[in-house]
Amino acid sequence: MDSFTFSKFHGTGNDFVIIDNRGGEFDGTNSDLIRRICHRRFGIGADGLMLLENSERYAFSMRYYNSDGKESTMCGNGGRCIVAFAKREGIVSGDELFEFEAVDGLHQARFSGNIVMIKMLDVEGITKIEGGCFLNTGSPHYVVFTDKLENIDVYTKGKELRESGLFGEGGSNINFVSSKDDGELTVRTYERGVEDETWSCGTGCVAAVLSDYHLKGKTSDTRVGVKVIVKGGSLKVSFSPVGNGRFRDIWLEGAATFVFKGVTGNI
Repeated sequence: MDSFTFSKFHGTGNDFVIIDNRGGEFDGTNSDLIRRICHRRFGIGADGLMLLENSERYAFSMRYYNSDGKESTMCGNGGRCIVAFAKREGIVSGDELFEFEAVDGLHQARFSGNIVMIKMLDVEGITKIEGGCFLNTGSPHYVVFTDKLENIDVYTKGKELRESGLFGEGGSNINFVSSKDDGELTVRTYERGVEDETWSCGTGCVAAVLSDYHLKGKTSDTRVGVKVIVKGGSLKVSFSPVGNGRFRDIWLEGAATFVFKGVTGNI
């Protein structure tokens, strides 16, 4: 294709190119094109690209690609941004709860002013691996807690863990987390597929919050909400614990910001 219309959004600094592909014009199998689009010097520049496509039963279907051009697992901030895109384009009204499809299944979404909230995958267990926690929150995440987060070389250490072979052929995202006495967390993430530190990772923040709750042996009969600080701002993760590292009714919320809309040349 010679050119296409796109929108740029970011969720607390995690940025995406989003394309309305309900007509099927964009070729999602063209990994080289997606890499060029996401390149920060020769393309538009983004951590990832998303296609909004038709769904037979729900508001729309979300397809997510990392900046390496490969279709990937669920992206929490991407999910919030594509929901904001759908509202901006008039695909959903935003006045009430609605549902959309992604690679990991069905998600609910709603708005509260400029805050976008999406319901995440239930978590069925947390595994301890070499001093950290490994879990699936729609994407695989390894969580390491530290009291010296500001001193960690996230790129070097994250890359080392990412390529360590601990997490099988698909690898894992790597999260470094510090916890305050009031329960607030700070999270920095090395993302697979981007192969660098990103300014925010939604599924990583969910993984960090649930791992912190699990490791501290907390119990609660009520819903829990935790604020998470990332390089690009803050997010909130709320959930209902059901014991033994299992969690239900998990919601990720935060701002999803429109940056600009444009038409490409021949990238």
